Amino acid sequence: MTRVVVLTNPLAGHGKARHIADRAIARLRAKGAEVTEIVGADAADSLAQARTAVAERPDAFVAVGGDGLISIALQALAQTRIPLGIVPAGTGNDHAREHGVPTGDPEAAADVILAGHGKTMDLGHAQMADGSAKWFGTVLATGFDSLVSDRTNRMTWPHGRMRYNLAIVAEFLNLKPLKFRLTLAGGEVLERSVVLAAVGNTQYYGGGMQICPGADPLDGLVDITIINFVSRLRLARLFPTVFKGTHIELDAVETHRVASVQISAPGINAYADGEYVGPLPVTVTAVPEAITVLVPE
Repeated sequence: MTRVVVLTNPLAGHGKARHIADRAIARLRAKGAEVTEIVGADAADSLAQARTAVAERPDAFVAVGGDGLISIALQALAQTRIPLGIVPAGTGNDHAREHGVPTGDPEAAADVILAGHGKTMDLGHAQMADGSAKWFGTVLATGFDSLVSDRTNRMTWPHGRMRYNLAIVAEFLNLKPLKFRLTLAGGEVLERSVVLAAVGNTQYYGGGMQICPGADPLDGLVDITIINFVSRLRLARLFPTVFKGTHIELDAVETHRVASVQISAPGINAYADGEYVGPLPVTVTAVPEAITVLVPE
């Protein structure tokens, strides 16, 4: 591996990403890689630069940041066969968690990239009613979790994780049944009053919550986890089980494994890889072998 493009978000990880990127780049160069670094002014600029860099066919494209930055990289890399390298520098790091990429050790993450062991896997593809579309690697979230993201994005104080935590509390106190309609591949229609519906290409979202514990990015399918409406007390008891993936054993939870699903619900937005996608309805499809990720052997 000789030519490597590195996309960095210096603000990721509460500003720690710049130092992490410097260490990873130093390691790549010390081992003989030719490194070109991209630092976008914002998400749109990062994506534009990423697409330009990908068009020049580097040997690998590396994202140094969190899941949001990886989301940008996926939009440029999907179906190109150029491998994605990950140097975790965010707060959630769910892509890194899924693929076993070392966190807290930029040199070890760079060594994974240099070893060049790729895993070709599926991506989720979210198609919106307005014609826009987005690739995602982990989970597409709708319902309670997307309402929390909406509220977090509207808040200007406090900063960091505490803002997210306060948004969770506010939405929990405002809990109400959400009317969802899901149409599964094959035509089966599910009409439910839910807390949330999550569509997983992989298992994790939200910094380690195992919302779709059976999701396999190699099977050409997505996993759907539906938490049907329950009281606040039952939801509070259910919540800790999501970190272990045992929530799917509860009678309030149902799961489905399909090639595609359309989800509609009034007033609900979708988020994927933690990033805003758009208002429902959305059609989510598993696209086999859409990305190659550099992972430990």
